[in-house]
Order: sequence, then structure tokens, then C-alpha cells
Amino acid sequence: MEGIQHKTIAVNGINMHIAEMGQGPLVLLLHGFPELWYTWRHQILHLSSHGYHAVAPDLRGYGDTIGAPPGAAGFTSLHVVGDLVALLDAVAPENEKVFVVGHDWGAVMAWALCLYRPDRIRALVNMSVVFTRRNPARKPVESLRAGYGDDYYICRFQEPGEMEAEFAEMGTKRVLRNFLTYRNPGPLFLPKGIGFGDSPDNPIPLPSWLSEEDLDYYASKYEQSGFTGGFNYYRALDLNWELTAPWTRAQVKVPVKFIVGDLDLTYNAPGTKDYIQKGGFKKDVPFLQEVVVLEGVAHFLHEEKPEVINKHILDFFHKFSASSSCCVA
Repeated sequence: MEGIQHKTIAVNGINMHIAEMGQGPLVLLLHGFPELWYTWRHQILHLSSHGYHAVAPDLRGYGDTIGAPPGAAGFTSLHVVGDLVALLDAVAPENEKVFVVGHDWGAVMAWALCLYRPDRIRALVNMSVVFTRRNPARKPVESLRAGYGDDYYICRFQEPGEMEAEFAEMGTKRVLRNFLTYRNPGPLFLPKGIGFGDSPDNPIPLPSWLSEEDLDYYASKYEQSGFTGGFNYYRALDLNWELTAPWTRAQVKVPVKFIVGDLDLTYNAPGTKDYIQKGGFKKDVPFLQEVVVLEGVAHFLHEEKPEVINKHILDFFHKFSASSSCCVA
């Protein structure tokens, strides 16, 4: 970890913190919620030792990246992809296409980056969240409320200030411990006043892949920045839907490998398995080359099984490292 370098780069009107290591083809690592650049610590070390330049930013609103507006209107995929394109302009060799790895919200933004700017991408390994085809007939939050009810976590995140207050009462470290140890393949509900449903007096044991030191790092950054930045991605869902109307039925046309754990709540969401297995995913992502479902693995798969994920990433990217082709049938 001592070899990882940290710097701040001015991009798209904000100051973005990045962690980087290594030399060679650039791999952009995009984290989700409630994570930071730190979620990629294992991948940064592994990729850099195998001839790649690993770059992991704290995304807009997270960690040591500062300057984003306080409201959700500044957190659409157009804003975040704007940040990432400006970052690539700053750190990638001119005209060189890059590799991308995404997880959770980082996967959502990786899909968007590849959709909007496929000219900048060599290949993508995405995890946990499949490509979401835009439904022109219904806004996302409306669909989620109809399917899951008001206590569904994404619905609970919508009201500014509400979950911030509840999480403050629970305590930042307790909230992060609950999220990072969540292994229920069913949907996550956070009823008002009940939260995760556990007693604050009951200890939550950490899995072998997550140490107290790791949790302390996450907690220190979220105590500094708060949860609002992360919530804003969820709060911008409907605005994002409005702004992306021009991309309705558009395809992601870069080479893709998708990895998910069979205990991941995203994989077990209604319709996801059929979308993957019955051709919908391949139709929307025509250069999808492989789907990997890891048995007994939950949402934070790159932390839970870093050796497995590292091998999958390298095996896929090695196919393209000597080629400048953007698309493989």
C-alpha cells in the first residue's frame, strides 16, 4: 500500500482525488456505494505488478474528491462521465484507449462511459450491476416504489436530509459495518426508525476479508464527507432518466466481461437472471464476451474474493493489451 500514490486533479469543475500505481496500459477503477478508491486496494496492487497503470478515483461526492455541488442535480451520469473523460485527458496518454473496471454505482457509470464515449475505451470488466435498458414509459423511482414499496433502500434515500439524520443517529461506522457485511440475496429494506433492524448493542462480526483497519478507513472518510454525495446518485435517478432519453435503445459497443456473486442482491433482483440468461443482456451489450457467476459470493466480490477477481480482470484485459481494436464480435 505504501507504493500507491495519491494526487488531486482538477476535472470538470471539481477537484478529484485519485490513487494510482504502476506503468503501462491504463486501467480505470470505478467504485460504488458505500465505497471509495480504497475498495480497489487489492486490484491496484495486482494490476500494477502485472504491467498496468491502475487509477482509482474517489468519484464525485465521495471521500477526498471535493467541489461537487450539494444537490442531486449535479450527479447525473452526464456529470460523472464528464469527470471521468476529463480525468482520462489528464492521466492517459493522448489518444490511448483505456481499460475500465466498475462495481455497483461505478458499474452504472462505467456503462454510461462506454455508452457515451466508446472511442475512449478498450474493454470493460463490470461487476454486480447489469446494464439497465432505459424504460421510456416509466421513471426509475416510480418503478422501484411500485415493486418494493417505500421502505426499499433506494426509495428511502430519496428525501434530502432524512437518511443522513438516521445514519448519524446510528453512527457512521455502524452503518458501514451493516452495509459491507450484508449478504442477504433479497432486497434491502430500511424502515423509518428501524434501519437495518439490528440492535446497536449487538456486535456485527466482520468477515475475514474486511478488517477493523479497513472499516476505520472508510468510516474516517465518511465522517469527513458525509453520505449525501453517495445518496445524490440515487436522488438523480429520475433526472438522469429524463436527460438520457436520446440513448433509449442504444447499445454498449465495447468488449465486456461481467462478473456477479450469486448472493448479490442485484443478481437476485426480479428479472435480472432472465435478462442475463435469455438474451436481453447480449442484445443491449453485443460485444459481451463472458458472464461469470461466483458461487457463495455476495455484493462486495472484489474485496471478498480479490484473487479470483484479479485473475478474471487480467485474463480478459490480456486479450486486448496488444491490440488497438475497440470491438470484438
